[in-house]
Amino acid sequence: MRRFTETAKENTTIRRPFKADAPVKEGPRSNREIRVPRVQLIDADGNNLGPVATDEALRMAEDAGLDLVEISPNNDPPVCKILDLGKLKYANQKKAAEARKKQKIVEIKEIKMRPNIDTHDYEVKMKAINRFFEDGDKVRVTLRFRGREMAHQELGLKLLQQVKEDTAEIAKVEAEPKLEGRQMMMVLAPR
Repeated sequence: MRRFTETAKENTTIRRPFKADAPVKEGPRSNREIRVPRVQLIDADGNNLGPVATDEALRMAEDAGLDLVEISPNNDPPVCKILDLGKLKYANQKKAAEARKKQKIVEIKEIKMRPNIDTHDYEVKMKAINRFFEDGDKVRVTLRFRGREMAHQELGLKLLQQVKEDTAEIAKVEAEPKLEGRQMMMVLAPR
């Protein structure tokens, strides 16, 4: 029988936190986070005061009851401005929300057809495709083959070529027709 005489201390390793474990701060550096000896200072009224010692700039910001915020950290010396950091963060959040509101998310709409589609059904599908392009969406045209239709894939290819010709003025082909299993697909994008 074997005895264990090692102590727990000998087996443990001390793990020190990495810098990557520290939380990453969002936004510009401010107040005591600015650790350069001199900064290019802009006061609360927007006047350029030139290069100033960082301690003096911090004191001026405290006297005004505002924060010293690093505006352009890559300059030499970095450009700092005396302003209200809370108002700056709020304004940036508002700008980001406005930008998110204005952006259009392009969706891929799908139109399914069969190789032996009738003319009226085809026209209805084309109206739907045109409506999708007006909304700025992409369209995936899917042609499904069943049973013996697989033997006549040229009919499906002919139908997809007709769709391509009918939408030539308003759309461009993003993915040419290709066969995947029992389906032939083509992707169209608005011009």
